[in-house]
Amino acid sequence: MSTKPAPVTTKPVLVASADTTISRRGFFMKLGILFNGVAATLVAVPIVGFLLSAITRGRGNGSLSWVQLGKVADFPEGETRLATFRNPYVMPSDGQTADTACWVRRIAGEQFQVFAINCAHLGCPVRWFQQSGLFMCPCHGGAYYSDGSRASGPPERGLFEYPYKVENGLISIQAGELPTPGAAIAALTGEKPSCA
Repeated sequence: MSTKPAPVTTKPVLVASADTTISRRGFFMKLGILFNGVAATLVAVPIVGFLLSAITRGRGNGSLSWVQLGKVADFPEGETRLATFRNPYVMPSDGQTADTACWVRRIAGEQFQVFAINCAHLGCPVRWFQQSGLFMCPCHGGAYYSDGSRASGPPERGLFEYPYKVENGLISIQAGELPTPGAAIAALTGEKPSCA
């Protein structure tokens, strides 16, 4: 009976090497991770900025402010005049498009009506015709009386009006957003208005 010694299996022992060189594969792996991190940051910063802008800027009528249209004396009683103002909520790229027009009707004394220039149908600019006493829309034939109420055509309602105030002989309007029925009606009823 001979006993054979059991075969000895040896596992190679890895000894920590003092060599700190990085392999080519490891270098490109780290370089790729670095580039992906930079790309992810470049994409994430604007997205996070957009998401946080509602919080940092606030929504409490931040874009609404009182803008002067001119002296009360510039608007004779019983007449309707075109006035322009600089939209207070502008971007540097807006240029001349930030200059917005409106129609100012002086009824008597310090009583005014300030209408948005846009038709209530599709937003085309309306013109005032003194001879007929009507605002006319050139796009689809909408017509409005001098008080801004609907006269005929496709618009379902009268012209939109800006809130105004008179202080120290100057007329100012609350500008920044186009006055429409959508936001106010939707806030009250929770549903979309029929004319929006």
